[in-house]
Amino acid sequence: MRLIIISSFLLLSGYCVGQNINITEDPSVTQLLEKHAELNHLKETVEGWRIQIYATTDRTKLESARSQFMNRYPHISIDWVHASPWYRLRAGAYANKLEATYALNQLKQYYQEAYLAKDRFSPEELLK
Repeated sequence: MRLIIISSFLLLSGYCVGQNINITEDPSVTQLLEKHAELNHLKETVEGWRIQIYATTDRTKLESARSQFMNRYPHISIDWVHASPWYRLRAGAYANKLEATYALNQLKQYYQEAYLAKDRFSPEELLK
């Protein structure tokens, strides 16, 4: 019985290897994939990481924190975003989480509440 099962398995596996498989893709799928690739090439932003160092509802406090940060860290870019009612102060532009975490650990000296935030930005903003 065992011999029959083994020999039939060997015969069938040899039969399966010899077959060619042709896949015909629907033209609408091809068109959709091409459109998706085209749209991705048009994107002017990349996804990465920033460090959120401050959030407030008071814009004057935000401006004060921004100038203080720029004096301490002139080599790190800083920007703010407004999502009512919050003003958020975010520093840097990092391609991967490892680089952002390293910078975050350095900033924790003055900004203990800072944390990493995913963001989209132009490729030119990426810090080297």
